[in-house]
Amino acid sequence: MSILSRVIGGVAKLPPVETRNVLVERDLKVPMPDGIVLLANRYAPRGVEKPPLLLVRCCYGRGGFFGLLYGYLFAERGFQVLIQSIRGTFGSGGIFRPFVDEHDDGLATVAWLKTQPWYPGSFATNGPSYLGLVQWAIASEVGPDLKALAIQVSTAEFRSQTYPGEAFSLDTALSWTHLVATQEKTNMLAQVFSPTTRKFRPIFAHLPLRDVDQLAIGAHAPHFQEWLENNEPGSAYWQARGFEQSVKDITAPLTLLGGWYDIFLPWQLRDYRTLREAGKQPYLTIGPWSHAQPATLFNGFHESLAWFNTHLRGQDGQLRAAPVRLFITGANEWRFYPDWPPPGTQSQRLHLLPGGALATDLPPASEPEHYRYDPARPTPALSGPVLTGNALPTDNRSLEARADVLIYTSAPLTEDLEVIGPVQADLYVSSSLAYTDFFARLCDVNLQGKSMNVCDGLLRVQPDRPAAATDGTLHLTFDLWPTAHRFRAGHCLRLQISSGAHPRFARNTGSGEPLATSTKLICADQSIYHDPEHPSAIIISIPEL
Repeated sequence: MSILSRVIGGVAKLPPVETRNVLVERDLKVPMPDGIVLLANRYAPRGVEKPPLLLVRCCYGRGGFFGLLYGYLFAERGFQVLIQSIRGTFGSGGIFRPFVDEHDDGLATVAWLKTQPWYPGSFATNGPSYLGLVQWAIASEVGPDLKALAIQVSTAEFRSQTYPGEAFSLDTALSWTHLVATQEKTNMLAQVFSPTTRKFRPIFAHLPLRDVDQLAIGAHAPHFQEWLENNEPGSAYWQARGFEQSVKDITAPLTLLGGWYDIFLPWQLRDYRTLREAGKQPYLTIGPWSHAQPATLFNGFHESLAWFNTHLRGQDGQLRAAPVRLFITGANEWRFYPDWPPPGTQSQRLHLLPGGALATDLPPASEPEHYRYDPARPTPALSGPVLTGNALPTDNRSLEARADVLIYTSAPLTEDLEVIGPVQADLYVSSSLAYTDFFARLCDVNLQGKSMNVCDGLLRVQPDRPAAATDGTLHLTFDLWPTAHRFRAGHCLRLQISSGAHPRFARNTGSGEPLATSTKLICADQSIYHDPEHPSAIIISIPEL
C-alpha cells in the first residue's frame, strides 16, 4: 500500500509523511447493545504510543480506497484511525437501513473505543457524504472526548436532498441505491467516477417509479420504496432519520467542506448558519467541485488534516485566519471571508421583461409568455448537482433552444459583476394543472454566446401549495443553489424558466397520482408573468465592495 499511498500523495500534493511503517489490524469486532457485531480496521503508525485517534464510520468498506484515503494516509501522518463498516455492510452484522441505526450504533462504538488499550483519551471524526451524516448523528451527545469534526459534502439530514423543492431526486436516489446494492460485488470506484445516466436512461424513463429499483438492481430496495412512499414534508419517517435538531448543541470544533455543484450544498450551508446562530465558529470551504470528484476528496483531506493537527496535536499555524474560504468561479480565484454570506451582502432584483430581457428595471404592462410542458418528453437536466453524472457547468444552448424553455437575458455587462451568496427565483406564474413544477437556472453567457449554468433550483406545486391569488396566478419564491461567481464584462446573465430537469428530478406527471405509482401523463400549459402587478425576478446577492 505504501507505493499507492506515495502515488496518491504526489497526485493530491499531500503534506509529507512522518512514517511509512503502518500497522493495520483488520476485522476488529465491535459489539452493539442488541448483539449485532460490527467490523472495523485500525490503522496506526508503528512505534507510537496512543497516537491521536480518528473515527470513520463508513458504508463503503473499511479497506480498498477508503482504507487508503482515510486510514493509511492519515496513519502515515501521525494518526491512528478506526474505520468501521456500518451495520449490514462489508461483513458487519445486521441489515443496512439508511440513517436508522447511526445514532445508537455510533454511540455504542464510542463507548467501545474508550475501553481499548490504545484509546488516547480523546478522538475526532472525519468523512464525506454518508460518512458525514454519521458524525452529525452522535456529535451532540458523545461528550468532551470528541475534540473535532471534519465533515465534507454532507448535511445533518438527507430528506432535503432526497426531495429538493419537494421533487424526488431520481437520478441521485437510484444511482446511490445501485451503488450500495452492488458495491461488494463490483468495483465501487468505477461506479462513483463513471456516470450512470447513460446506462440508466431507459430506467429513468420508466413508470411507475416503484419499479425502477428492481430494473436497476434486480430487486426492490426497501429504503428506495420507503422514500417514494414517504414524500410528504415533515413526515414522521424522515423526522426519525434526521439530526438537524441537534446541530446547535454541538460544542466540538467543526470544519465543513462543500462544492458549488454538490448535491448537499444548500443544506450544508443551513447547518453552518445553525452553528453560527448558536454562537459557534465553524470553518467553511467551498470549492468548484461536485460530489464525487477526486478533487473534492483530496481537498477534504488537506482541510481535515490541518484541522486535526490543530485540535488533536496542538500544532500552531495550521489554520487560516479567516474561517470562510470560497472559490469564486468565473474569476477562478480563492477568496477569504469572516462569514457566509459575506458581511454586507445586498440583494438585487433582476426583473423578467417582455421580449426575453432581464434587467433591474420594473416590467411594463405586458402579456405573459407561455410554453407547454409534456411529461412524455420531459425537459432534460443536461447538468447540475447529481451524485455521479454530469454535475459541472456545461453549454446550455441546446437546452435553451427547446420550445419548453423560456430564456431572459441581460444586456452585456459594462463591468465585472460578482454574485456571492443566496440566489432566489421570485416568479408569478399560472398553470393549466394543479400539479406541476417550475425550474429556474441562472447562466453566464460569454462573448461567443455560450451559456454556462451557474446555479439552479426547482419547486413542485400542488393544490394550495402555494394558494392561488384572486386572478389565478401563483407567486412562487424558491431557492436556487447558492453561488460565488464573477460575470465578466461583456458577458450576460441569463435566466432559464422551464418545468423540469429530468432525470435529476423525477418528472411531474401532472396527474396528482401518488409518486410511486403514477403513470398517467398530462401536459401542462404554463404562463410566466412580467408586469407591474406580477414583477417576476431572479434575486441575486451582491457583496459589499
